[in-house]
Amino acid sequence: MLCLKFIFFILLSVLLISPTSAIRSFPGKFKIYSNLDYIEAPAYQNGQQCPVLLTKSLSVCDPSLVHVAMTLDSHYLRGSIAAIHSILKHTSCPENVFFHFISSTSTSHLTTTVKSTFPSLHFKVYEFDEDRVKGLISSSIREALDQPLNYARIYIAEMLDRCIGRVIYLDSDVIVVDDVQKLWSISLPGSRVIGAPEYCHANFKTYFTDEFWNDPEFSRVLEGKRACYFNTGVMVMDLDKWRRGDYSKRIEKWMEIQKETRIYNLGSLPPFLLVFGGDVEGIDHRWNQHGLGGNNVVNSCRSLHPGEVSLMHWSGKGKPWDRLDAGMACPVDHLWAPYDLFQHKPRTSSHDSL
Repeated sequence: MLCLKFIFFILLSVLLISPTSAIRSFPGKFKIYSNLDYIEAPAYQNGQQCPVLLTKSLSVCDPSLVHVAMTLDSHYLRGSIAAIHSILKHTSCPENVFFHFISSTSTSHLTTTVKSTFPSLHFKVYEFDEDRVKGLISSSIREALDQPLNYARIYIAEMLDRCIGRVIYLDSDVIVVDDVQKLWSISLPGSRVIGAPEYCHANFKTYFTDEFWNDPEFSRVLEGKRACYFNTGVMVMDLDKWRRGDYSKRIEKWMEIQKETRIYNLGSLPPFLLVFGGDVEGIDHRWNQHGLGGNNVVNSCRSLHPGEVSLMHWSGKGKPWDRLDAGMACPVDHLWAPYDLFQHKPRTSSHDSL
């Protein structure tokens, strides 16, 4: 145990002191944060080697931009703020990163929070129409997976300007500890529409029901393919190919089938697997060290996977901010904490209010 703590301490120290090329200048169970809860992030500026933006007013179509898409909502806002902070801290050209935030609620307070925390951030907020997908969602094994905003990633190609041909999609519970420019530059050759770390040791059959495998028409879609599991929380997406292939409709088709015949038990992941399984451009596993959330019900703690780390992902039931606030943090949660910009205000005792 002492050895494990020492390893995590060393890793945390490296993350905090490592130089970068940028120049510093469930309803009822969630806390909802406002813009007053966050401190302003440091100003991160481009180094001399960065591509020059075409105009000071900045067009979203500028070819020098790196586009990152994330969902934004009150429940996971604290995670989103930390994720943004980590990207800016470690990228070589922070002023060239443009964020696209998709929200399903009134965006005014969320926009104000992002703007006050990151005054120089280039971003745009899009309001997602939940009615677009509500009728297609089937109940899954976890209520949190059934939220309409989980399905917004299906429609990114439609929501973003058509001049944007590529985007990096990231979940709100990630921390990036490497230059996001490296992820942006990954090639998607041929018919590849998305790139993501793949995990081919997983039993792919467990993601679908017997009704799926016993129906030749359904199971034929995976014949002859080496379909591997991939986590949709970290994806490089070719939006031009997505639009040409009308992949939103392809995913919706499987969701319609699911409504009639239950062919899977997990939320938005299985239809992605059915459409893209066997045709994903594999990315190094360092870009999605997933599963760090573990299972909060039994207070399970996960360790980092062997190998190098570029992105840590707290997928699973447990979130680092909840465990840290509860005084029940896992060792890996202390790697998330340095990017947290939430202001922990001292509690007012009953005597103070007298």
